[in-house]
Amino acid sequence: MSEQIECRCPWLDTTKPDYVTYHDEEWGVPLYDDQKLFEFITLESAQAGLSWYTILKKRQGYKKAFANFDVKKVAEFTSDDIERLMLNKEIVRNRLKIAATVNNAKCFIGIQKEFGSFSNYQWQFVSNRPLVSHLNNIEDYPAITEQSTAFAKDLKKRGFKFLGPTTVYAHMQACGMVNDHSNDCFRKEEIIEAFSGE
Repeated sequence: MSEQIECRCPWLDTTKPDYVTYHDEEWGVPLYDDQKLFEFITLESAQAGLSWYTILKKRQGYKKAFANFDVKKVAEFTSDDIERLMLNKEIVRNRLKIAATVNNAKCFIGIQKEFGSFSNYQWQFVSNRPLVSHLNNIEDYPAITEQSTAFAKDLKKRGFKFLGPTTVYAHMQACGMVNDHSNDCFRKEEIIEAFSGE
C-alpha cells in the first residue's frame, strides 16, 4: 500500500511519517478498550491549546510518566508524583494539566463502576454507532458538535477537567465515535467496511 500514493485527509501533514502512521492506523478507528480510551482522554486533555502533533511526539513520554495509562495507578498519584512530573521533559509540564490527569483518572474509575466500562458510557453519546461525516475540504470540519457539547457537559458534571466541547470532539474523532475522514480519504471506506458488522 505504501508504494501507491493514497489520498488522505486535508488536515494531515504528510511530510511527517509518524503523523501519517497515526492517521492511517489509529485516527477514526472505533475504540472500545478502556485503557486506550483513558490514554486518548489523557492525551487530548494535555493537548488543550497546543497542536495535536506536539502531543503525538510526546506520546511515549506520557506512557512512561502515567504508568502505561493504567487508570488505577494514575488515580493513586500523590502531590509528590505531580511535583516529580513537573520535572519531566518528556511531557507538557503544566501543573494544572498534570493534576487534571490524576483527577480525571479518579472520575474515569467512577464511570467504570457506574456503567461497567468507560466505553459503555462514552458510546451512548452517539447511540453506540459511529457517526459518518461528509467532509470534502478542511473548512468542512466542525470544531464542536451537539454530541461533543453534551458529552463534555456530562464529563464536567462528573468532575473531569480540561475536556471542553472542542477537546471532546477531537477525542470523538480520534477514537472513531465519528468517522471524520474526508470523502476522498482512503481510510474512510476502509473503516466503514471494517466496522459495518459491529
